[in-house]
Amino acid sequence: MKKQSTRVLLAEIREKLYVSMMSDVLDDLGYRNQVLRPNIRPLDDELVMAGYARTGLFRDVYHQVDGGNPYELEIKLLDDIKTGEVAVFARGNSGRIAPWGELCSLAARARGAAGCVTDGYTRDIRAIRALKFPVFHGGIAPLESKGRATVVEIDTPVECGGVRVESGDLVLGDADGVVVVPRAVQSEALSIALGKVGGEDQTREELANGVLLAEVFRRHGVL
Repeated sequence: MKKQSTRVLLAEIREKLYVSMMSDVLDDLGYRNQVLRPNIRPLDDELVMAGYARTGLFRDVYHQVDGGNPYELEIKLLDDIKTGEVAVFARGNSGRIAPWGELCSLAARARGAAGCVTDGYTRDIRAIRALKFPVFHGGIAPLESKGRATVVEIDTPVECGGVRVESGDLVLGDADGVVVVPRAVQSEALSIALGKVGGEDQTREELANGVLLAEVFRRHGVL
């Protein structure tokens, strides 16, 4: 695939590609477990997210410690997040936290982040929707993480929504869900996906004009 700036590439991905197509491409490449569980949903179906993962892993705690900073690693990740990156917050075994809210969204957006994915809950949803910041979540609840869970690792491999994610993996999200493209196959997967765009456009046009599905599939191999 032709070399181009990260900003331009991500803009092209957001404009031309979508999760179901990328899932198909990864299936064909032998990567068949790259789509997060169906309960991971966007706060705003109209927003498309594309960016490179920055991972954070939570673990359960059952008390609040006096003094210190329970958000130390979480803050470290968000203060270091860069343009075109996506915060991926894996809840670990905790099913009782909303690790993402309005303030995290404001901090991440100010640094050019492309969005957030968490298999935990999210909160402050009206404020986040007003920001037009892409957030994909495992549910909505007001439960903050303090006293319930804490980030114990950042930029290490995590499992989020049933999918292994490493910092640097490409994360694409839209109304259909979230797909993770491993670094090892990013260039190949994107070349294939971008190459399919024209064929799918032609397929849509022919189907809309009444050409039989069998004939369209014979010509283009797209369904």
